[in-house]
Amino acid sequence: MRKLLTMKNIFKTFIFLFTTIFLTNCSRVKPIGSEFTSLIFSNSKKVENINNKFFKGNKTPEGMVLVEGGTFMMGQVKDNPMFDWNTSPKKIQVGSFYMDETEVTNLEYLSYVKYIKNVFPPSEEKYKYIYSSVLPDTLAWGTTLSNTGVLSDKYFRHPAYSNYPVVGVSWLQANEYCKWRTNILNLKTLIDKGYIENIFEIDTISNFFDTDVFLSNDSLLFNGNKSIYKKGVPYNLRKSRDEKIVNRKSFKGRKITQSDGILFEKFRLPTEAEWEFAAKGNIRKKNRKSRTKYPWNKKSNKLKNNNQLANFKQGKVNTSFSSDGASITNKVKSYSPNNFGLYDMDGNVSEWVADVYRPIIDTNANDFYYYRGNLFNKKMIDSVGNLVYTAIGDNTKLEYDTLPNGKIVPKHLPGTIKLIPITKNDAIYRANYSLYNNTSINDGDFKSSIHFDKNMDRNGAKKMYNSPKPPKPVFDSVNKKIRLIIDDKKRTTLINDKSRVYKGGSWVDRIYWLDPAQRRYLPEYMSKKFIGFRCVLDKLGPINNK
Repeated sequence: MRKLLTMKNIFKTFIFLFTTIFLTNCSRVKPIGSEFTSLIFSNSKKVENINNKFFKGNKTPEGMVLVEGGTFMMGQVKDNPMFDWNTSPKKIQVGSFYMDETEVTNLEYLSYVKYIKNVFPPSEEKYKYIYSSVLPDTLAWGTTLSNTGVLSDKYFRHPAYSNYPVVGVSWLQANEYCKWRTNILNLKTLIDKGYIENIFEIDTISNFFDTDVFLSNDSLLFNGNKSIYKKGVPYNLRKSRDEKIVNRKSFKGRKITQSDGILFEKFRLPTEAEWEFAAKGNIRKKNRKSRTKYPWNKKSNKLKNNNQLANFKQGKVNTSFSSDGASITNKVKSYSPNNFGLYDMDGNVSEWVADVYRPIIDTNANDFYYYRGNLFNKKMIDSVGNLVYTAIGDNTKLEYDTLPNGKIVPKHLPGTIKLIPITKNDAIYRANYSLYNNTSINDGDFKSSIHFDKNMDRNGAKKMYNSPKPPKPVFDSVNKKIRLIIDDKKRTTLINDKSRVYKGGSWVDRIYWLDPAQRRYLPEYMSKKFIGFRCVLDKLGPINNK
């Protein structure tokens, strides 16, 4: 009996020791390092973190859906009654991306406008043109022989239209919104994860936040107030004994870097190929030569608005609003989504895309992530190797541009990193590109002009698109204001490198324009009462979230 008890005690002791050793080993986290060199990264204060322990995989941002990439037939795939060959079919591949479920609404854009007003008060002389540069053109509702004054006054700001798509926004303004959305979402992420104080509850709301500046030199943010920063990324997966002793209120760890994968990528406008791929919604046919003209399917019979498939003009006198309640635009999500879960890709308002317009989809274009309009920039560095920031300090003047319509806009917002075009030295011996501006490549540049084979100066060659030159702003010293000198020469086209594509039909269009392949254009500084936009975000890594 005594022998049996001894065996039981030995067995219990063995179980206890085994459990203790197992738990101890589990609590020890193996340092993360290079498999090739055995160099340790995660527990060294001298080596920048280059592992993925903080990256938890892609998470679909709020209000967006994943559009899984593939190949599709871009362009008009059925009848072409206009015979303009503006949408010649071509097989294109697009990558995966996240896209807004709906167009950006008045409420969402108004929050952007109010933020800009708080950060850059128009009452201050150095900021007086910033706030006005982001305001939508409410006068876009004005129409001769039409009583639309109430829409000009109420559509953007009145709560009755809060969930309606914002209109009167130019392509340039839409891009600025995308930049702001990137910064504000990253700021919110840093607050939610406890890296910085909630500046929305304190006076530092008047301080501008920029993601690139945060990563490069965060001392330039929040007026240099470093107490805003609560904590950094820990050097180890486990807190060391020394770190526990440090004052809890002091900044611990190291600064966040891009390698941590904590911050969001940059929001942007979709390319024309991405928008058309998403609008067609061919989930099951995305790797085939789809011949679907409209994204509607049998499931679209389950409609919210008495068989209304989309918000568009159905006749000379539009009587459709009696069934869906839309005499103009309609609330977002009023109609059934397509197969990707995207609303109003085929009605309500047309939408800006990123591309510069050309009359045809390039037959010799890159079939991989097609896009026209690449400008290759780089960050500006001064003579001593430091990044150059725009308008830092009270003595630095902000640079402005005057658009062809006379509107004054800032070239860059204050406190951002200055970008400059790549130089010839940057492009020397490159096989992928040789110029900063590739907007007109193969269609409007010197090589594609009628003088490409003649021995003449490149600057003296006539351009393929003889469009009007932008008005030249000249300061009138007598009246003390800027006067625009208009180009009065005869021109043959309105197409130029500032013409941007907008896609999809709207509430003012007939069904012909609801075909996702249809494409139109407008100067990037102009806006219309029927053009809105939505944002996309690049999907990193695998094409899906599995």
